[in-house]
Amino acid sequence: MTAETEGGGEQESRAGFVALAGAPNAGKSTLLNQLVGTKVSIVSPKVQTTRARVVGIALEGAVQIAFVDTPGIFRPKRRLEKAMVDAAWGGVADADLTVLLIDAERGLNSNVREILAGLDKLGRRIWVVLNKIDLVRKDSLLAMTAELGRTGFVDEVFMVSALTGDGVADLREALARAMPPGPWLYPEDQVSEMPERLLASEITREKLFLRLHQELPYALTVETENWTERPDGSVRIDQVIYVAREGHRAIVLGHGGQTIRQIGRMAREELSELLGRPVHLFTFVKVREKWLDDPARYREMGLDFPRG
Repeated sequence: MTAETEGGGEQESRAGFVALAGAPNAGKSTLLNQLVGTKVSIVSPKVQTTRARVVGIALEGAVQIAFVDTPGIFRPKRRLEKAMVDAAWGGVADADLTVLLIDAERGLNSNVREILAGLDKLGRRIWVVLNKIDLVRKDSLLAMTAELGRTGFVDEVFMVSALTGDGVADLREALARAMPPGPWLYPEDQVSEMPERLLASEITREKLFLRLHQELPYALTVETENWTERPDGSVRIDQVIYVAREGHRAIVLGHGGQTIRQIGRMAREELSELLGRPVHLFTFVKVREKWLDDPARYREMGLDFPRG
């Protein structure tokens, strides 16, 4: 199997899955968007922004790399957290290569050491990416690299700034060389496997995270209930924001509905740009007290429902 490169020549095609794993807020989604070259995963300063596996697809010469952005790994306490962490470990188990992303500013803290122990237990050989290197002294980076090398199962260590893109091209080229020979897994022009309805929900959830800051209710989810194509080429999208308490509904709505209108405007503008056509977005906020115990809500998020 061969693939035609930009230079017109033919090379043996390669393809594979690369799992991006790490602690919450290590920068996995930002790195994924840099590796793919466009936004395929939402980003916010809040922990646990990524709830389910997100696949972003990049081409590097004759190589197609499917990057799997996984939720942050930590000790889960609630059902939703357990579903997220289970999804992260599932993404690692299914990948051809695992990249552990570490926030270099936080260093090898207890959370990172627990993840390293879990990967060792799985018998996975891994690559490590130290992120946010522009914020850390060089001697600290070298000390971390040496300690990672002593684990015995870290094959490569890269240093990047996912925010600025520094070092990302070298990482993508190295990953491409490590992919196994084989036909491409997705059409050449596909950059994500996320359905547009789910993407729309994720964009609105991102704006909620960014707008509400410390007021953000943890028990909040967004579902796209209706998607209507219009004759003029535009699309009408109806979404429901589920919250667990009446007080959370008041927070999302804001005084006189001001907050939800601002969130809707931000989401509509980004969706119009991503979809390349006008979007008419309508958002409704509903209270559903026990949605965190409803398997249907987990299916909408792309998560397995943890029993027990």
